Amino acid sequence: MTSADEISSMFDAESKKFENFLSNVSDDMGISEIIETYYQVMNVTSMISMLKQQLDSENHKTLLEHIKKTEQLISGKFNKETHPKILENLSKSIQDMTKTLQSNPDEKTKEQIENESQMFEELRKKISTKEFVEQYDKGLA
Repeated sequence: MTSADEISSMFDAESKKFENFLSNVSDDMGISEIIETYYQVMNVTSMISMLKQQLDSENHKTLLEHIKKTEQLISGKFNKETHPKILENLSKSIQDMTKTLQSNPDEKTKEQIENESQMFEELRKKISTKEFVEQYDKGLA
C-alpha cells in the first residue's frame, strides 16, 4: 500500500466516523458524546488541512473529491445546523438546571442536599462543555 493509499484509507475511516457521529446527534446527547463529536470534527478538519497541502489535483482526484464533500458536510450540516443546535440545547439545559437549583426551599432533607450536590456537579460539567463548544464557535468566526 502506498503512502497515498494509507492516507486515503485513514481519511476515509475518520470521515465515516464523523458522519456516524453526525447521524447520532440528538437533543439529549450526553456530555461525553458532545465532546467526542467536536473532537472528531476537529480531527477531520485537521486531516483535511494537512492532506490539502500534500495532495495534487492530478494524482489524487478521488480523494480530493471526498475531502470536498466532507468539507461541505462540516461547513453545511455541522456548522450551520448541528453546532448551533448543540449550543442551544446546552444553554437551555444550563438555564433549566440553574432555575431548579435556585428555586429549592431553604430547609432541605439530606436526600435533597445530595441531589442538589449532584445537580451542581452536572451543571458544572455542562458549563465547561458549553465553554468548549463556544471555543469551536470562535474558530468559525
